[in-house]
Amino acid sequence: MSDDTNPGVPPIDLNRDHTDNDDGNGKGNGNGVELDDDLTSEMLRLRRLADGDVADAESAVEHDVEALLADRDSFKDIALRLQADFDNYRRRVSAQQADDASRATGKMAEALLPVLDACEAAFLQHPAEVEPIFNLLLVQLKKLGLETMNLYEQPFDPNLAEAVLHEEGDGAADGPVVSEVLRSGYTWNGRVLRAAMVKVRG
Repeated sequence: MSDDTNPGVPPIDLNRDHTDNDDGNGKGNGNGVELDDDLTSEMLRLRRLADGDVADAESAVEHDVEALLADRDSFKDIALRLQADFDNYRRRVSAQQADDASRATGKMAEALLPVLDACEAAFLQHPAEVEPIFNLLLVQLKKLGLETMNLYEQPFDPNLAEAVLHEEGDGAADGPVVSEVLRSGYTWNGRVLRAAMVKVRG
């Protein structure tokens, strides 16, 4: 296959000072091709422009990479904040739902207090007949958070009980003591659902 280059025309060397072969009349007398000064200057100018364009392109690419990295970090921060906000929202909703459920079941237990009072009164009259159903009811309600206060012979606490009867004490205790529980008191998940009615001594 033949070379496309014309063997009669040597390659142009833009870096060569073509004036070396000038015979003084503006015409080259060597083997190189004579170039017009304006043409040579223009070609050198174009080469410098090309080199400058490459440098500008590299600088632009570097700037774009830095901008992309900054955007990535910004979006990452936004995503982390959104994730934290969502986690807080989820915990808040979960706590709210648990609180709503506790209040709802608490109201149900409060509505059952008259039934418990009736069972307790019936138990005192007919313990053998009432005890199974009464204990079953208390056990099921205890699973939901209901607790019967055990106040008998305990120091009187006005936050837990209402003293409706009083008797003289023997002075052995530092303060009044519950001598009899007239109506049971209940707590629901740690808070007083209904205060007890008691008789105190001292």
